[in-house]
Amino acid sequence: MTQQVLTRPEFLDGEAEPNAVAPAASAVPVAAWGAVISMALCVAVLIASEFMPVSLLSPIATELGVTEGRAGQAISISGIFAVLTSLFVAGLTRHLDRRLVLASFSLILVVSGTIVTFAPNYLVLMIGRALLGVAIGGFWSMSTSIVMRLVPEDSVPKGLAMLNAGNAIAATISAPLGSLLGSYIGWRGAFFAVVPLALVALVWQWISLPSLPPQRNERSSNVFRLLARPPVAIGMASIMLLFMGQFALFTYLRPFLETVTAVSISTLSLLLLLMGLAGVVGTYLVSHVLQKRLFPILVTIPLFMALIALGLIAVGSSATSTAALLIGWGLFGTAAPVGWGTWLSRTMPADAEVGGGLQVATIQLAITLGASTGGVLFDAAGWWSTFLFAAVLLAGSSLLAVAAWRSTHL
Repeated sequence: MTQQVLTRPEFLDGEAEPNAVAPAASAVPVAAWGAVISMALCVAVLIASEFMPVSLLSPIATELGVTEGRAGQAISISGIFAVLTSLFVAGLTRHLDRRLVLASFSLILVVSGTIVTFAPNYLVLMIGRALLGVAIGGFWSMSTSIVMRLVPEDSVPKGLAMLNAGNAIAATISAPLGSLLGSYIGWRGAFFAVVPLALVALVWQWISLPSLPPQRNERSSNVFRLLARPPVAIGMASIMLLFMGQFALFTYLRPFLETVTAVSISTLSLLLLLMGLAGVVGTYLVSHVLQKRLFPILVTIPLFMALIALGLIAVGSSATSTAALLIGWGLFGTAAPVGWGTWLSRTMPADAEVGGGLQVATIQLAITLGASTGGVLFDAAGWWSTFLFAAVLLAGSSLLAVAAWRSTHL
């Protein structure tokens, strides 16, 4: 059976894509939503795998004979390898069919989960987690450019929203699910539970994804050359501040809720769940307005998040007010990546893969810097300083989004 070929249905200026590689079969201008859903499932498994150690550090450390601090590096190493992979994946795979590349990263996810499950020692565990970082960086880097080729231009925000819905759900349930599974089947069983889902995502992708030959119109494989363009450099700076601010606050929500708001563990879990569900709603709503209101959304989201951070400082002792603010945080925070993914598809249509790698590297680095700096402030001056730091960063992201808007329209 001949594999169907799907090229980008529309180019941004309304003309046919100039140098797309296409065999004898004609391009199929039909949205491949099954393929997008299979990618969303893979995203959910990737994110669940990335954050599952958060609730399993103690049993991992005990069994492998290391400290909890060393066990916690299992999260850091996946982030490091995600950054490195996202920076170089476009250049290293520029001659390969994107269907094969995406399936390869899904296979690496399966291998990673299996290695971690049966790791006899700390070193093997870290190898498995490093492979997870490769899968995360590679898959996310390719995701925007592939969605651009799977659906028509006006449906790109909807496709990206579907991916981020999987992200929101997984980020919400990974830690409590890991804790629950770990108490019944052990930490190894908890990690292995995601392997069958990864296999399903891999098979589904292989069946649903059409052939996606490399595009010759990709102008550069060097991610750093993109930063020479003012709109790109300013946009990436805005993304950096956005995710630094978001994770400076989000990383320390649990100690804030336990000590300041004084909620029980069950209430805390409920609040995190409500945040995740609000994120799913936010990705759905934003996908319908991005087509005509892209930059206003990019400016507004971090501004509202900054106000929410300040609101938590002001009324954090009230459980009801805190719950309302956190629902708003989930609504706006999870919608932000959809907006910036859409920005990427419009600003760098001929460099979407390389731009995607730069964007993922920026986000991963921002998460690391935001969480670590927020932690230093949390220990040195208290939770309020971390939340104030987040508010300042988010306000800066909003200002840079305005600058990117102006730069784009010069």
